[in-house]
Amino acid sequence: MRRLIVLLAALASLPAWSALEVFATVPEWGALAREIGGERVAVFVATSALQDPHRIEARPSLLARARRAQLVVATGAELEAGWLPVVLRESGNAAVQPGRDGYFEAAALVERLEVPSVLDRAHGDVHAAGNPHVHLDPHRLLRIGEALAERLARVDPANAAAYRAGFADFAGRWRSAIGRWEKAAAPLRGVPVLVHHGSFAYLTYWLGMPEIGTLEPKPGVEPSSGQLAALLERQRARPARLVLRAAYQPAAPSEWFASRAAIPALVLPYTVGGSPAAQDLFGLFDDSIARLLQGLR
Repeated sequence: MRRLIVLLAALASLPAWSALEVFATVPEWGALAREIGGERVAVFVATSALQDPHRIEARPSLLARARRAQLVVATGAELEAGWLPVVLRESGNAAVQPGRDGYFEAAALVERLEVPSVLDRAHGDVHAAGNPHVHLDPHRLLRIGEALAERLARVDPANAAAYRAGFADFAGRWRSAIGRWEKAAAPLRGVPVLVHHGSFAYLTYWLGMPEIGTLEPKPGVEPSSGQLAALLERQRARPARLVLRAAYQPAAPSEWFASRAAIPALVLPYTVGGSPAAQDLFGLFDDSIARLLQGLR
């Protein structure tokens, strides 16, 4: 008994094992870090699925979280341009500044859609590096996951093998799911849609669903009655079959248009947490495809 007590006391005196502190700007990267890192990462997500990721306030609580982070995982491509630079600068954490190993940008690792040939802010909130919503193409997300696993291994070399094994497990399940999703989504190919904002460009590109217009007259500018009326007039000549919006976007414009055009208005989760069924990355794609298919029926 005495030996057992001594052993327990010795174990209690050992330093507690601590997980790698990851600061994810948006839910999809928090979910990806958890898939790869498991219990070896402690993930804080700065935003929710019901917030517009373009318009976030650099709150003191975010500064405090960034101050203790060992890895910041961001989208980049100017998605967080209005708030993340302030958070990183004011955090005083040298390890997570752009250019350091502790700063990871997902969009920089994949080819982006809608890169403007001419940058003119008169055209609205145009992203110079292209559309930043890259997580909605599962093939691009897989490439980002591979790079994230390597970055985790670099920041936390003691657990490098575990991160690589975590990614290998995720990748196997993810590739199997892609095959299932692509088979299920075959009826969506060629179905024209209108979107509130360019949030779904990578999803519709992957599924072969042409986007024939946006409810916003310019990116980041809320739809006006004139814009909606013009789209409704155009609907007669080139009809969309669905109107799509993200969970964080206002319902009124898409519902107004859909009721007059007699087509479904669909809310897609957009990211993890955007619907009750989208509680992880697999659920995000399962639910998005299910909702699109239901809209066709």
